[in-house]
Amino acid sequence: MDYIKLTKSNLEQEHICCAISNNKDEQVASKKAWLAERLDEGLVFLKSSERGKCFIEYIPAEFAWNPIDAPGYTYIDCLWVSGSLKGHGYSSELLDACFRDSREQGRAGLCILSAAKKRPFLSDPKFLAYKGFKVCDEADNGVQLWYLPLKQAAAAPRFKACAKHPHIDEAGYVLYYTNQCPFNAKYVPILEQTAQEHGIPFRAVKLDTREAAQNAPTPITTYALFHDGTYITNEQMNDKKFLKLTEV
Repeated sequence: MDYIKLTKSNLEQEHICCAISNNKDEQVASKKAWLAERLDEGLVFLKSSERGKCFIEYIPAEFAWNPIDAPGYTYIDCLWVSGSLKGHGYSSELLDACFRDSREQGRAGLCILSAAKKRPFLSDPKFLAYKGFKVCDEADNGVQLWYLPLKQAAAAPRFKACAKHPHIDEAGYVLYYTNQCPFNAKYVPILEQTAQEHGIPFRAVKLDTREAAQNAPTPITTYALFHDGTYITNEQMNDKKFLKLTEV
């Protein structure tokens, strides 16, 4: 498989989403705008040259939009291979590319979010364990931080205190999200409208700066839904799923 690394010169032309085929979709545009600002911070988006759902996105952990303490590490935002591209070793190829790049940069290691059991939009723990990753921290909601050190003396990454115990002091439904996930450009407004139409207490909090994301009350910042202060899910949902969740 040949791979393409996104740059500011090819970003507009390349297909970048795991599920949206239309390159002009508003959701894709929001993601590309977010990516463009991260490229100068060392973000790498490596994708298959074939049009398909096969890519890895990673960034120096100091610039990650997650509340983690992982100085010197590379944080993997997303590793995604699906559809007909599964089962050909592409996940390993992409991860190996990140590994080589991080080693060449003298990074302390790699880290990524997962859980004890596979969850939507999180990396498969079985695959991570197979590749040598280990759990270095776990939040109260079961979200885990996994790491693969590249230097023997490297300290293991940790969640910040704000993310270790995901909870907020606010009633109703509260959604924290970023433009890192393209689906949010479409589905967050849908949830806002649905909640308003059905009288459901709902507030969406857009984390629009790295500082805000790094101090969020949740390990997952792309999409984290709370209800009456308790974390519920990171799975993006449409109006029907949301109404079923709220039992309206």
